[in-house]
Amino acid sequence: MLFSNEVVISIIVLLALSLMRINVVIALIIAALTCGILGNYADGVTLNEALTNTVSSFTSGLGGGAETAMNYAVLGAFAVALSKSGVTDLLAYKVIKSFGKSPSGRSVFWFKYIILFTLVAFAMSSQNVIPVHIAFIPIVVPPLLGVMNQLKIDRRAVACAITFGLTATYMFIPVGFGQIFIENVLVKNINQAGESLGLMANIGSVTKAMAIPVTGMVLGLLTAMFVTYRKPRTYQVESNKAGVESIEDRVARVKPFHIIISIVAIVATCLVQLAMNSTILGGLVGLVIFALGGVFKLKQSNDIFQDGLRLMAMIGFVMIAASGYANVVNSTGGVPELVESIRGVIDSKAMAAFLMLLVGLFITMGIGSSFSTVPIIAAIYVPLCISFGFSPLATISIIGVAAALGDAGSPASDSTLGPTSGLNADGKHDHIWDSVVPTFVHYNIPLLVFGWISAMVL
Repeated sequence: MLFSNEVVISIIVLLALSLMRINVVIALIIAALTCGILGNYADGVTLNEALTNTVSSFTSGLGGGAETAMNYAVLGAFAVALSKSGVTDLLAYKVIKSFGKSPSGRSVFWFKYIILFTLVAFAMSSQNVIPVHIAFIPIVVPPLLGVMNQLKIDRRAVACAITFGLTATYMFIPVGFGQIFIENVLVKNINQAGESLGLMANIGSVTKAMAIPVTGMVLGLLTAMFVTYRKPRTYQVESNKAGVESIEDRVARVKPFHIIISIVAIVATCLVQLAMNSTILGGLVGLVIFALGGVFKLKQSNDIFQDGLRLMAMIGFVMIAASGYANVVNSTGGVPELVESIRGVIDSKAMAAFLMLLVGLFITMGIGSSFSTVPIIAAIYVPLCISFGFSPLATISIIGVAAALGDAGSPASDSTLGPTSGLNADGKHDHIWDSVVPTFVHYNIPLLVFGWISAMVL
């Protein structure tokens, strides 16, 4: 049965604890213990052995998230150094001054949606034009929080805007991270599983197969911005630090030379990251340029890095814990058992498509990465889809959507952790209720519906 599987039970535990505002790292550890103990205990081992095996699997999988955590730590330090240059204050000041201290309703409306759609464009370009993924968030978003407060923008709409750009882009556009997902992950794994069965995929077929599901995400984005979160939302500011006056004071101290150094550092960081495929090296080069340019003194590097850790530590630890959880899930063999368990209850193609998508949602919600989910489910889903008579395009759509379903609404996904890291810079944005729940409602539900439609019509 679906709800007796250890993977499903652990995901339910994870979501329940997260919604109760339990720390996500703690929730992931408890979910991993739940999955591992149930999975091992079902194999006939003692409770003590099951616990020992689970802890061993979890700890051995932690190293898979270490590189990601280090990337975010360096990015956080780079963002702190950039803020010290005064560029972020200058950006916020220019935006605030452009609509005045007493903006009209029309100007507020236009600036609100200019900001939202600009962030969508930033997020989309971070996947292909300048593939820095979520690295732009701690640099761009925190200085805009004062502007958002003045415009009374609901940050849940901002979270939806950024998550859309981070997720829908790699699902549909085969460039940058999209090329990695579509060509190196999705097409590769589908072809490996389908070669002996006569099913082969290519980049063009993936784009066609994902068009309908991505359309559902577009509708979810528009609903979030123009319906669900269109009303003004006031955020209580505890001090005047984010006010226009304090920004004016800081802007008056900005040195033009530091602006030039900041531009050079940003360009150099992006170029090194693209050339070396390393966020760590890119961020390090940027920090060195800031230090040599006098933005901060070398003896302050310890403070800069510690501030960066405070900014990005949470996302790093969540990714490490998610890596451990994924290793536990793989070690129990619960995913193949979960897929096999749905065979006995399927009596139509419509039900088969829905259940496969639903299982993909459960798997990805815990692992938090569609990139990591495809290899797990492709080998199982390809023969299953063929046995139920799905076309090649429908098969690609089911696997692609099943993998991406939880990414936009998972507590452990960088597509939700990234927006939270920027929007919660002043402590006014809750990860679960202000990022995860809104993106789940506006993207996972449309993906489930439109993914099912795609499977049925293609």
